[in-house]
Amino acid sequence: MGLEERRKRERENRKSAILKAARRLFFEKGFKTVTVESIARKAELSKGSIYLYYNSKEEIYTQILLNDIDKFHNHISNILQTPSSASEALTRLADIYVDFFLNDRELFRILMTFMLHTTDMNLPEDLNNHIIKTTNKTIDIIEQVFKYGIEQGEFPATLNLRQNRNAIWGMLNGIISLHLFTGIESKRAEIIHSTIKAGLDIYIRGIKTPLPAR
Repeated sequence: MGLEERRKRERENRKSAILKAARRLFFEKGFKTVTVESIARKAELSKGSIYLYYNSKEEIYTQILLNDIDKFHNHISNILQTPSSASEALTRLADIYVDFFLNDRELFRILMTFMLHTTDMNLPEDLNNHIIKTTNKTIDIIEQVFKYGIEQGEFPATLNLRQNRNAIWGMLNGIISLHLFTGIESKRAEIIHSTIKAGLDIYIRGIKTPLPAR
């Protein structure tokens, strides 16, 4: 391994260590309480070392969200490849969404903090807009599923895509928030999945295009 390659690897390892430490602190203490100094201590680096890679805790926070939202987007980006129906695609998407956050509860709490307390965080406008744009790219896949359902005659053409997209997004986050950190650990996954499945079944039955009378 050459010197330049070794240095590059060391830089990437330090950046990864910083994000990992910050991620844990944001999860445990919330955005406001965490400082660059506390991130440095957690990562076992000097405060000056943090600033070699990131300009602020806001930039670190943003990078955590962007990295992980992109990972989730990659998980669901092909959700509309050969689905049997839009309903089936929505169910699969919900299962992937739940499993993703069951395996990464830190990220879910960080994401909810951003969504619920955006104005309190005073993120620079460009960083805030970047996160919103990236998040919307993922949410838009739900809208694409509804559009597919309309094209296939499964859902009525009058369906408001934006409203229904937001309703499903809100239901997923609401049910996960309700159960992810409470109750018996061994039953959380089952409760979340079954509650979301029941909610989706009711929702889909309510919006489906009725079959023509024979």
